Amino acid sequence: MSDKPVRFGLIGFGAWGRFHAQSIAETTGADLVAIAAKSDATCTAAREKFPQAEVYSAYLDLVRRDDIDVVDIVLPSHLHHEVGSAILSAGKHLLLEKPMALSVADCHDLIRLARENDRMLAIGHEFRLSSLWGRVKELIDDGFIGRPQYVLVELSRRPYRLGAEGWRFDIDRVGDWILEEPIHFFDLARWYLAATGEPDVVYAVANARDPAHPELQDNFAATVKFTGGAIAVIAQTLSAFEHHQAVKVAGTKGALWARWSGDMDRTLHPSFSLRAFDGQQVEDIPITKTTGEVFELREQIARIVQAVREGQPPSVQGDDGLWSVAMCLAAQQSVRSGHAISMRELLSLS
Repeated sequence: MSDKPVRFGLIGFGAWGRFHAQSIAETTGADLVAIAAKSDATCTAAREKFPQAEVYSAYLDLVRRDDIDVVDIVLPSHLHHEVGSAILSAGKHLLLEKPMALSVADCHDLIRLARENDRMLAIGHEFRLSSLWGRVKELIDDGFIGRPQYVLVELSRRPYRLGAEGWRFDIDRVGDWILEEPIHFFDLARWYLAATGEPDVVYAVANARDPAHPELQDNFAATVKFTGGAIAVIAQTLSAFEHHQAVKVAGTKGALWARWSGDMDRTLHPSFSLRAFDGQQVEDIPITKTTGEVFELREQIARIVQAVREGQPPSVQGDDGLWSVAMCLAAQQSVRSGHAISMRELLSLS
């Protein structure tokens, strides 16, 4: 195993991109050597904040460098396939923010490029690295609740940020709001219910506060039936306040209830808890490590460093990213059609 620093390039220096840059810079074994940013203002900000990194206004100038091991993409969703393809084709490992792409075909294409170039393709579903949501998974896998049969992931929060140049409110660039945050919850549900098979059928409904923009779905709910009979419910409202998430899991023996609350999704001082019922009694499960997407991002970068050094797969791979996108697209189709959508048909499985 090599102990050389893993050299990172970062493409995207918006609000979340700056968190990525800080996490790379602060991670032992990682070296932030290059940043690509779009505007003069963000290029200047990147140079001031990270003087050790070369800053480019054209991302292909970063991609052409031969001294970068991993490129981290933090861009609007519609650019993920284009930029990710360039990185993998250049023979570099890729850390790609969710959603992996806006179509199943583009997800498959990225997986193909990673395989053909023997490169790591890691997808930014950092919830799997949470001390809270990860502990839920450990208890499920340990058999604490028996065979899992039901998962509820629910979020109540304030509206989304606009994003750079308002991209998150532009449906052509975001793809669909279901791909924005509910994608994390679909990923968690599939992760928790892995022992019960794969997602089989998705039914979803949604509505919007502004009738002039029905595509900007403020309230959303979906039910997913798995091949082994388990059920997941994903629910979200953007018409509320602060940021409050809950996960409930029921099995043949017991149940789990986890919750996380903060002023915003990126708060550094959240409140959180996990309660567990083994069929006999309820207990509070201690979570000693602070959880939240800022903290999970740091863990994600550390895991990427470890994966590159040891030649191991990342925590969340291309196939996982594909499934998460596919479930969201199925939910999107269901909202539009009013019918349940078969995952087998959507993925063209035999």
